[in-house]
Amino acid sequence: MDLIYNLREANVEALAYVRKESLDVYNRLHSIAEDVHFVRQVYEAYPDIPILPNLRCGAWYVDPSIATDEPVYFKSTDGHHGNWNFNLRRPNLHLLPLIIAQNGIVLVDSTRAGKRIPDALSKTVPTWCAVLNRAMAKAYPDKKGWDSELYCPPGAVSEQERSQIEAKTDKWADELLASAYCLPELPLPLRPLWITPSTSVFPRLPAKDKMKYLPIICVSASKQVGDGLERRTNGFSYVQGSADDHELWGMGLTPSLFWDNIDELLSSDRDELPSVVEDVIARSKTRQLSDDWKNYPTGVSAVNNRLLIGAESDMPIEPPPHLPGVPWRVSYVVISANIALPQEEDPPKHVLRLKMAEGKKDQLHFLQSVLPESTQYIAQRLSVGDAICVCCDTGKDASVGVALAALQLFFNDQGDILVGKESSPTPENASKQSIKTRLQWIISSRPQANPSRVTLRRVNEFLLSPPSLRRR
Repeated sequence: MDLIYNLREANVEALAYVRKESLDVYNRLHSIAEDVHFVRQVYEAYPDIPILPNLRCGAWYVDPSIATDEPVYFKSTDGHHGNWNFNLRRPNLHLLPLIIAQNGIVLVDSTRAGKRIPDALSKTVPTWCAVLNRAMAKAYPDKKGWDSELYCPPGAVSEQERSQIEAKTDKWADELLASAYCLPELPLPLRPLWITPSTSVFPRLPAKDKMKYLPIICVSASKQVGDGLERRTNGFSYVQGSADDHELWGMGLTPSLFWDNIDELLSSDRDELPSVVEDVIARSKTRQLSDDWKNYPTGVSAVNNRLLIGAESDMPIEPPPHLPGVPWRVSYVVISANIALPQEEDPPKHVLRLKMAEGKKDQLHFLQSVLPESTQYIAQRLSVGDAICVCCDTGKDASVGVALAALQLFFNDQGDILVGKESSPTPENASKQSIKTRLQWIISSRPQANPSRVTLRRVNEFLLSPPSLRRR
């Protein structure tokens, strides 16, 4: 009996040790640095092919100085067993012109213990390739011998699962072709290839004039190790997939902060590293205000850029009433957790500032206050001839939700503005399909748009439910 108890106690202590080691920021950052070295080797093997990190995890492993600045988001959950999906909210179609021009891309991601390749690279990306290839075959039937088979990495995906996914690709291709997205014609089919730290020989690519496919090289950055943890002789424990779930271990660090301060972080001793991380984060919160935009907002081309979306952190101190390439005066809706209330007594008429925290906790406020106030303001400013720029902290979530509601309320299915006309729309004119179409307009123009499910649910509730039935 004592032996059984002692074994149980030993197991509990061992698991506690593994968890402590796996969450240690020193181990995590040095593990990432080891994987970065491998990713650099891949980049040097394919210097003419753009390398892109798959968000969010991949951004830790790719040096921004070598990365191509295009947002990429292939989600692992779209490849989870039984949950396979080609998600029209994350179509990544903006990558196609780059793939065509550069004859392929390299995608970088990672996974935790238990897998050699993340589902995003073993199933989501292969599904994406197969669906696009099948859509091309349907859209251009003269493409003889066009390869639209689903290719998955041997050993990572069973033949049974591969065939189950492939059976769905025809339906997904039809849905893509029926969407509001525009597909450029591919000169060759897309084909996923895979590289991991255990790959002994990287795939050799033929000369451009002899290519039979456009390679999508999927790089799993982390070495697969037993229990996800492996001691290193130079003073740290290697943690497989260290960048995953950085909210749990990073103390507030982000990929951009890591790369901006990489030398300082990696040269710090284990004991002093937590305080160094705290200093890095504290410095980052001292926002450098500017008189100009850091990155200009993105116009929604389906409505002739009458509606724009941006990030509050990119804005100048005083939002200007005019923007390059926008022929109208511009009014702003700014939604941010950083807004100090109450505001000035006489705020400028062309700016509406609304306080809201990003994430789930302020979603009821988003439904009951932000959406009604912002759409009322947008209607008024559109009626006097302004364009509207909606900004939130990230430029990806709340601003997209407000813009989506405005597109539904104030623009028809052809993208023509309705404000001021006799047939002014009401929420009753909306449908789930019309809202989906307008979200596709946004994503086509701003690929980094990534509204959460709860944000989209609130927008649907706002547009499709009478005010008396909205949750309180």
